[in-house]
Amino acid sequence: MRRRFRDSMFRLARKDIIDFIDDHEEEIMRVFRQEMYRLDRQIPEENLYIDIRVVELGEEILKAALQTVKRVMMEI
Repeated sequence: MRRRFRDSMFRLARKDIIDFIDDHEEEIMRVFRQEMYRLDRQIPEENLYIDIRVVELGEEILKAALQTVKRVMMEI
């Protein structure tokens, strides 16, 4: 029941979320860059050239993107 309610509310708010992202795109990009720089500092440099695991890297990039959206929504 709770999940259905949340999903319904999301469908109703979808346009507002898109408008929010459009209105705050510069700030979202600023926070995303910060998260990507943090990720860049976490990965040891020697691992970048020897053994790149694309799935794990993609997951980390997605986590950074999701963290960006969460941070922006909390800050505004």
